[in-house]
Amino acid sequence: QVQLVESGGGLVQAGGSLRLSCAASGRAFSVTGMGWFRQAPGKEREFVAHINWSGGSTGYADSVKGRFTISRDNVKNMVYLQMNSLKPEDTAVYYCAARRSGYFDYGQTSSYHSWGQGTQVTVSS
Repeated sequence: QVQLVESGGGLVQAGGSLRLSCAASGRAFSVTGMGWFRQAPGKEREFVAHINWSGGSTGYADSVKGRFTISRDNVKNMVYLQMNSLKPEDTAVYYCAARRSGYFDYGQTSSYHSWGQGTQVTVSS
């Protein structure tokens, strides 16, 4: 299992930027795919971005493509989500998650076995 703690959320104006961090503990981190999801009030949790174990492959939801960048540092056991050109519709609680081995549909919450507690991102218009 991997334990995850997110940080870096906050209040930002539309057009601004934030960088979310996810600190992971556990020996398996460096061989685990990682994802970011978000959940707005009254809505289901939705996929945002994924990165494979080495950082060599990434994937994004269409709504954030070109604005958000996921990265990782396997020495520091960290995953990051750089969010630029933020929009009010990006307002949500953001969660990082560790993907299950052998589960390759990285857009589905069921493909992940460990979740952080979430960090709030609020974008004002």
